[in-house]
Amino acid sequence: MARGNGGIIGKTNQTSFGKCTVTSKTSTGNITLQPGTRVIDALVVAGGGAGAPAVGFGVAGSAGGGAGGYRQFSSLSASGTIPATIGAGGSAPGGPAGEGGNGNNSNFIVCGTTYTSTGGGGGISDEFGTPNPGGSGGGGSWGNPSTNAGGTGNTPPVSPPQGNPGGSGVTAAPYVAGGGGGANAAGANATPTVAGAGGAGSTSNITGSCVARAGGGGAGGGPQSPPSSGRPGGTGGGGAGGGSGSSGTAGTTNTGGGGGGGGNGAVGGAGGSGIVVVKELNKASGMWSLKSQLKAQQQGTWPQILANIDYLIVGGGGGASGGFCFGASAGGGGAGGYRTSYCSPVSALQLGLGTYPVTVGAGGAGASGGGRGVSGSDSIFSTITSAGGGGGGAWNNVNCNPALTGGSGGGGGGQGASGAAGNTPPVSPPQGNPGGNGGGIAGPPGTSGGGGGGASAAGSPNPAARTGGAGGAGSANSISGSPVTYAGGGGGGGATTGGAGGAGGGGAGGSGNGCGTSGTANTGGGGGGGSNNQNPPNTSGGSGGSGIIVLRAPSARTFTVSPGTNTTSSTPGGCKVATFTVSGNLTIS
Repeated sequence: MARGNGGIIGKTNQTSFGKCTVTSKTSTGNITLQPGTRVIDALVVAGGGAGAPAVGFGVAGSAGGGAGGYRQFSSLSASGTIPATIGAGGSAPGGPAGEGGNGNNSNFIVCGTTYTSTGGGGGISDEFGTPNPGGSGGGGSWGNPSTNAGGTGNTPPVSPPQGNPGGSGVTAAPYVAGGGGGANAAGANATPTVAGAGGAGSTSNITGSCVARAGGGGAGGGPQSPPSSGRPGGTGGGGAGGGSGSSGTAGTTNTGGGGGGGGNGAVGGAGGSGIVVVKELNKASGMWSLKSQLKAQQQGTWPQILANIDYLIVGGGGGASGGFCFGASAGGGGAGGYRTSYCSPVSALQLGLGTYPVTVGAGGAGASGGGRGVSGSDSIFSTITSAGGGGGGAWNNVNCNPALTGGSGGGGGGQGASGAAGNTPPVSPPQGNPGGNGGGIAGPPGTSGGGGGGASAAGSPNPAARTGGAGGAGSANSISGSPVTYAGGGGGGGATTGGAGGAGGGGAGGSGNGCGTSGTANTGGGGGGGSNNQNPPNTSGGSGGSGIIVLRAPSARTFTVSPGTNTTSSTPGGCKVATFTVSGNLTIS
């Protein structure tokens, strides 16, 4: 017999109709959820530790404060009201010697369970005090082996870790302190001449945009010989250390950043306060009554089964031309097109569950002397295509083999050949940049090629008659959980000196009578142009690097990839990542 639940026999499960509402709590109080919310994601960051004040007798700066603990939680059951406590940053004492104050804990409570991130450890000064542990540890001081080690991070321990240790100081003259730990990296250790920088924080897009938080504070500098400047704080709100005689910078409010250590004779910066961010989810699983389904559909709140997929798609890099035995050097290959939704103004893909083809573009082949490099192949996923990079051009013999357009354009060959356009076909934001022009005179004294375009910069024209242009720089992306740079342009060949490849896998141009270097596999880097200094034999240009596709989804989704050379992984926050280095298939469930 059917129960009174609309005709469905079985357990009636509640849905969550949170409409992806996001609340960022910057001061202690309550978060009131919508009536239909039953499931949330959350981020909790504690207050950062303060940087230490520096001693005043002309010796050294002091250590940076550690970042507040950084923790993310996925798919927590929640309803009603969530009490949230926002930890204050550690206070900066007036000095001259001592310790920076530890940051205070942040927490929130759902269904009777308290989720806590620990305040960052304060930095310490000179040979007194004890290294301070915390969510991330404060930096270590100098002068005494018992105080030079940085404070431990992830204290108390949780999994995944909420932070990292501070960097160590130098025990002997000239006395230099370490940087505070950050959520994504330890504070830098000091060297005898350079104080430690703050450790990098971690990024999250829980608010809909990519924001870095929980960077460690940089250590302060002193007047020792050679002098040590104050060091930068870690990305994510870490305060910079002060230079000699200058105060450290405070950690940024509501990031949990550690404060910068004071420069010699000056105070440190206070730690940044913490934050709690809650995202109310749309989620459905299990069995519901027909009545509840009908009501939700009528109200427009019944969730569709769609997956929110961030993407990084890089086309294959362009191959480069080779050097010709008349003193003619060649242009570098353009980088493959670079398109991403992660930490960008572009929206993620909304895809239904199922299997999707993935095409990873091959790099274009390099050419031998006088020939033109082959353009790279496109990389494709769903509705997004990143074009292959343009092939590098040969020397300007009446433009018989000019550079080719592409995701980024190929560099022009020697004797004044023009570089080719990038962002072809055009998309917004642009997927690449143009190649640089070549130059010089064929025969004595020789020519040089322009650099291929990169994802974030155009290829450089030849800076001198016999020097190749550098490849354009690529772009860094942390979609996989750590920053990697992709899509650098290939350097132009040079009769004397080849151009450097662009950061992100661009191959270097050949020098003298040298072949160009190939772009790095799975970066979409362009190949380096071949060179010639008026003597046989001809030389070859480097091939372009193959492309790559990286996809990322919330923790509730599961990725399966084929073939087995492609991989899946999870970020510290639980997001799923699929990395395709060859063409295959992605299954979303």
